[in-house]
Order: sequence, then structure tokens, then C-alpha cells
Amino acid sequence: MEKDQIFILKDRGIIYINGEDAKDFLQNIVTNDINKVSDTFSCFASLLTPQGKYLFDFIIIKHKQGYFLDCEKNQINQLIERLNVYKLNSKIEILNLSNEFEIAVISKEKFLTLKNSKDVEGNTIKYNDDTVALDPREKKLGGRLIANLEKLNLSLKKLGLISGDSKEYYELSHKLGVPQINTNKLQDKIFGLECNFEKLNGIDFKKGCYVGQENTARMKLKDKMRKTLLPISFQGNIPALSEITFKEKVVGKILIPEPYPFGLFKTSDPSIKELIDSDLLSNKTKLKIINDLYT
Repeated sequence: MEKDQIFILKDRGIIYINGEDAKDFLQNIVTNDINKVSDTFSCFASLLTPQGKYLFDFIIIKHKQGYFLDCEKNQINQLIERLNVYKLNSKIEILNLSNEFEIAVISKEKFLTLKNSKDVEGNTIKYNDDTVALDPREKKLGGRLIANLEKLNLSLKKLGLISGDSKEYYELSHKLGVPQINTNKLQDKIFGLECNFEKLNGIDFKKGCYVGQENTARMKLKDKMRKTLLPISFQGNIPALSEITFKEKVVGKILIPEPYPFGLFKTSDPSIKELIDSDLLSNKTKLKIINDLYT
């Protein structure tokens, strides 16, 4: 990611949750602590099944009297439907504002040139009255700017930014082990901890109850995480859920086959470190793990 590049992410959308119960509503259902979210700090969080399995993930950003949820656009309707299940009598509004706001990414280096910015994941500032947050998952993913299209173009000019192909950004995200495209392929197939959400600052083990908290806490306390999600590369087409083998032993399966593939791997026997840089097989096709999140 070049310093003066900006990537407009057409694959991302915005849900706005506001109202007097917005904070408590989110605090009761998501994996991170909403009390940490403020005008100067944003967080990464997820919504799990009651059994602790993945459903959705999003970045939570304070906006006026409520919160933006920056999430994958093609899952917004499904996410809103799930949020409404938990709404009950809460005094909140849940709005899809994807047609009003754009999400764009600038480099970490550019973000750090802005007034009041800090080299801390989740650090959030205002620029031209719009919110910019250093990615709370991994600061190498840069600063996320949320603005309407007209103001985004103005900011682009004022900052001297050059629009780049979002494919470059998503390739970086893939390399860093952060899935953002076709995450619906993970739904109900993988536990939140197996998605590396602890490493990506997406789970707070000190907060109170949330949906899926009991099983997540048990896995953490009893060290029962036996699998982990890792980015992979291969040539050709391999169907989702295909087994991955190493020396004729099944070591995992493909969950997201394209365009930025991820596989779920056993963490022992053999160890992940043994699999790194080794030729693995799936559907008679060679593949490799391209990043080890343990290092």
C-alpha cells in the first residue's frame, strides 16, 4: 500500500444503530466491549451463534448518538435480520446507510500524518468532519475513512490521494490473514476463536455475557482451540469444504475457495509450523499456507 493511495471499498457497507438503548443492545450481543468505543477509539467485533460459531464480523465506530457497523455489503440484509431478532423491546433504530456513505482505506503512513492520529490499532480521529480509524484488527491495513461520496472526493483532493484498485488492498488483507470477502462461507462452520478473533482484537474476555460467550470462554480457559483459519494459495478451482492433506493425512479443509482463499487447519499433529512452506494437496491440486499467524 503506497503512502498516497486510497482504496474505495465497494464491497463494504454501513449499518447505523442509534437510540437510547444502542450501547446496551450491542454490549449484550457482540464479542467486544462497547464501553471502549468512543470518538477516539473504534473496535472490531463479531456476532456469534449461541454455540460460539461465526455468523458476522464488523468494525464498530462511534457516530453521533449511535454506532456505525462497517461490514461486508452482501451480508447486510442478513445481518440486519439477525439484529432484529435480538432487538425485542430495545429503543433503537437499525438502518442500512450503505447508499449514503462510502468506506475507503488510506495507508497507515498517511493516517499518521493527520492531526491527533496515533500509531495504535483502533485509534479514531476526525478529518473534514468525517471519521477515520486505524484498522482495529491490524494497523498494517491502514486507516478507514467513512464519508459520503461528495466529501470523500473532497478529502481525496485535499490529501493529495490517488485512487487505487481495491484488489491490491484485499490481497494485503488476505496475506495478513484477515478475510473480508465471501465471509458467508464461514457462517456456522467455525468458532469465533478459530477465526483468530483474539489475535485480531475482536474478543474481550473481561466483558460480561454476549451471544456465544459461554462456549468461547470455555475454549479459551481449557485451551480447546484445535483449529485455526489461515490464508492459502493455489492455482485452479477447488470446491468449498474440500479436504486438505499433508503426507496423505487430512490436516484441514477449504472454507473460502475464492477470490482470496482460506482454509481451516488443525493446529497439531502435525503442527502448523510444520505445514508452513510445505506442499499440501486438495482435490489433487497443490496448495500452500501463505502466512503463519503464530509468528
